[in-house]
Order: sequence, then structure tokens, then C-alpha cells
Amino acid sequence: MSQPQWLVWARRLQALSQSGLTYCRDQFDIARYHELRDIAAEMMATGAPLPSDLQIPQLFAGQSGYATPKIDVRVAAFQDGRILLVRELSDNCWTLPGGWADVGEPPSVAAARETREESGFEVQITKLAALYDRDLHGHPPFAFHSYKAFFIANLRAGSAQPSNETSDAQFFPDDNLPPLSLTRVTAAQIAHMFEHFRDPQLPTSFD
Repeated sequence: MSQPQWLVWARRLQALSQSGLTYCRDQFDIARYHELRDIAAEMMATGAPLPSDLQIPQLFAGQSGYATPKIDVRVAAFQDGRILLVRELSDNCWTLPGGWADVGEPPSVAAARETREESGFEVQITKLAALYDRDLHGHPPFAFHSYKAFFIANLRAGSAQPSNETSDAQFFPDDNLPPLSLTRVTAAQIAHMFEHFRDPQLPTSFD
């Protein structure tokens, strides 16, 4: 699924304005970059469909520094041939545990932390299974360009626990998946994680 052209343009304008505001010192150019950011926010807000709770102007205003893709980490952990999924409070659908990586954390550490926080399970990361460009894998439109890192992990301890972002954590077979939170994960991505689980020698997939 390719991203709609309005989203591509709005992202480019936002990135240009963010980088411009980072390095520019001329007051008139700063005002122009602010206007450019406002145009990008208007395009994004009217383009739809984006999450209803996404406040685009405030979201863009909170970005600083040179604009680069964001990184989302996801973990595939298995028990008795079934994969661990968590139910998101935001849409009541299911996904691999994970989220945005934090500054200062290695991606594998961020992935294990997100899994513990969202599911209650401690995991040991064993493999980077895939590194994808989110735009190329069938996800709904999102405000920012991002990469998705999928890790395979072994369960070490813990039990299913809800969190401030998730209401449940369960294990599912590949032929009976629940409704998925498609902004976070797709059925094809989960199927590929099962392939890595069944054949640990598979190389890392990447875009």
C-alpha cells in the first residue's frame, strides 16, 4: 500500500520546516518556516484518515532538531507455538508488544522494556527479524515517516498483566489471530514472525 500523495507532501513540508527552524537564525526565515509548518499541519489535518486524537499543530510544534524517521520496536515472543499479543486500549485491537524507542536506549533494550511494560512478561531478545519502512507494508497513514524493527525473543519470566496502554495479553496461534491494530502491526508481519520462529536460520528481512 503506497502512501497518499498529500501525506508525502505534508511530511516533506514538515521535515523542511523542522530542520529549517533548527538551523535558521534569520527572523524572517524563521517566520517563513513557521508558516511552512502550519501549511503542513493544515494538509495533514484535512487529508484524513488519521487518529482522531492526533492534534497535528501541537504534534508538529513539539518536534525539534534535524528531521529523521522515527523508530518503532516490536517483539515476537512465543509459547507452545503461539505468539504473544497485547490488546491496545486506544482501539481495543491486538498487536505485538512494542512502541517508540526512547532516546538513549539501544533498540533491543527498548523492545524488551516495552514488552515488560505492556504485557507483564520478561523477554530475552535473540534476533532482529525484520527492519521495515512503515510506508511499504500496508499500514494506515501516519503523520511521520517511521521504521519498524521486529525482534524475536524468548520468554524468561512473568505473567500476563494489563498496563496503562493495554488491557490484556494473550498467546494466539497463527491460524486464529484476533482483530489487529493495523496502525501497529499487520497479519503479514505476524506471519513472517512465525516463519522466523520456525526457521531460526532465516536472515533478517529489510527494506
